[in-house]
Amino acid sequence: MTSTPSGIPGTADDSAELLPIASGARTRAALRTLIRPDRGRALLGLGVLVGATAVGLLVQPLLGRIVDIVADGRPADALTLPVVLLLVVAVVQGVTTTLGLTQVARLGETVLARLREQFVERALHLPADRLERAGAGDLTARVTGDVARVAEAVRSALPEMARSVLAIVLTLGAMALLDVRFLLAALLAVPVQALTARWYLRRAVTVYADQRVANGAQQQQLLETIGGAATVRGHRLEEQHTEKSARRSRKAVELTMRSVHLVLGFYARLHIAEYIGLAAVLVTGFFLVRDGSVSIGTATAAALYFHSLFGPVNAALVLLDDAQSAAAGLARLVGVTDIEESAAQLPHQRTEAGEAVTVDAVSHAYGPGRTVLHEVSLALRAGEHVALVGTSGAGKSTLARLVAGVQQPTGGTVSVAGGHQPTGGKVSVAQSAPGPAGPSVVLVTQEVHVFSGTLAEDLRLARPDATDADLRTALATVYALEWAEALPEGLASVVGEGGHRLDPARAQQLALARLVLADPPVAVLDEATAEAGSAGARTLERSAEAALAGRTALVVAHRLTQAVAADRIVVLEAGRVVESGTHDELRTADGPYATLWRAWSGSRNAPRTR
Repeated sequence: MTSTPSGIPGTADDSAELLPIASGARTRAALRTLIRPDRGRALLGLGVLVGATAVGLLVQPLLGRIVDIVADGRPADALTLPVVLLLVVAVVQGVTTTLGLTQVARLGETVLARLREQFVERALHLPADRLERAGAGDLTARVTGDVARVAEAVRSALPEMARSVLAIVLTLGAMALLDVRFLLAALLAVPVQALTARWYLRRAVTVYADQRVANGAQQQQLLETIGGAATVRGHRLEEQHTEKSARRSRKAVELTMRSVHLVLGFYARLHIAEYIGLAAVLVTGFFLVRDGSVSIGTATAAALYFHSLFGPVNAALVLLDDAQSAAAGLARLVGVTDIEESAAQLPHQRTEAGEAVTVDAVSHAYGPGRTVLHEVSLALRAGEHVALVGTSGAGKSTLARLVAGVQQPTGGTVSVAGGHQPTGGKVSVAQSAPGPAGPSVVLVTQEVHVFSGTLAEDLRLARPDATDADLRTALATVYALEWAEALPEGLASVVGEGGHRLDPARAQQLALARLVLADPPVAVLDEATAEAGSAGARTLERSAEAALAGRTALVVAHRLTQAVAADRIVVLEAGRVVESGTHDELRTADGPYATLWRAWSGSRNAPRTR
């Protein structure tokens, strides 16, 4: 079942509950935490850049010295020393700048990698219903656009910003050493620059945050429309979905144009500041030279110092554009990494003796007025196979996901073999509550995924230390070894995207083989044989039976043949347990299950009961 109010993709409204965005203070705190393990590298990079910038500041006084030598009419050989020193300065500055920027870049990449790992780890452990409320587009936009924007800032903006700020501070100090009046003249540009930065920042934060949200909404709409194209066409909703896509695209374009106009206004104001500052320094130099306070060479050095500030000042202010965009993306990434796994905070409970799973008065709602389970209680004895049956929308898949720990109940408790199930991530086989030897519960759904890579790598996702013999044993258990070894390179064959494509039945057998490798005491199958089609149904049911042997199992039955083979059948109706018993008992009771059985077997040869 789905958690959306409509089965038609793309009919969700624009009020999706987006994943959280961290505050500015929390983002800065998270950044400090990410950098802390590499403080030594940060200090080394900063120190080398300070040295490189300080050496580079010798260029202007050396040029001023050359001007004075020429103005005084001294011999040509007097120029030798300052020219040689200029060459030395260029070489030293080049080498030290390269070393410093390399250290800063490595720091940035390390921090970015650490952030990516935290983001992916937390995203994989988010409750499924939380992701469904946010929509795939929001998470997709964060893991693609936001990560790319932060990565771009780390690789280019961070090193340039560090160098620019150091150049500005040290250059202003050098101007003060020439004559403090040059510094005061240069500072006339600061009010304009400060007002420009303030004007920009007040607008940029909102614009870029809104732009990222709009891009996420646009991606969500495209994913829904493309993913449900057949349904959209079947319900003649092409115009409606096209209009929705166009509306969200127009919103994204509108915010992009707002950011462009913002940047153009930003540059225009910076040019005014440059004109004011350079004019002030030149006028000050004129009067100081006329009064004999400084030489022509000193005035030249001061003008060159201010002119050299054009690059770093403009770079620093322009990089505010990248910084604001990256900060907006970083806040969205930190917002996800800060989501607490509430289930992990729950106290442990004991199940009754002999019981592997206890569901106690569990309720679950996907939102106000959308309760799908109502105080459901259920106990599975160790080694027992229980089949969940019921009409579509009865709450079967929701209960299965709660037992597996993929979602958390909004009321009541779920306990598995002595402890609550924390939230787990679903990757074809979604596992939760890892114990000493592996996960205590594994979920296999009908929506399995074949990961890109070799068949062996795909299988080892469930148990990284598994040997090739272990892999073959698992495949043989689910009757998949024959076709696996028939692949061009056997276990070394590349499967998934860009490799050998597996049909739905084989993909499901692969998921069941991962279940065997994970070897959990409790397994949950949510219509895990539904994708096989009639031809492969019996084979896949045999695979599932073999994979579940010796385990406690909760099976959402797509075909009632699975219910017949179960130790017990639990019938759900409108989110409540209405019947429980064996196949023969429920058929004799002539209740909801008997009605389902007659409807299902009316056009089939009913299988024999065991």
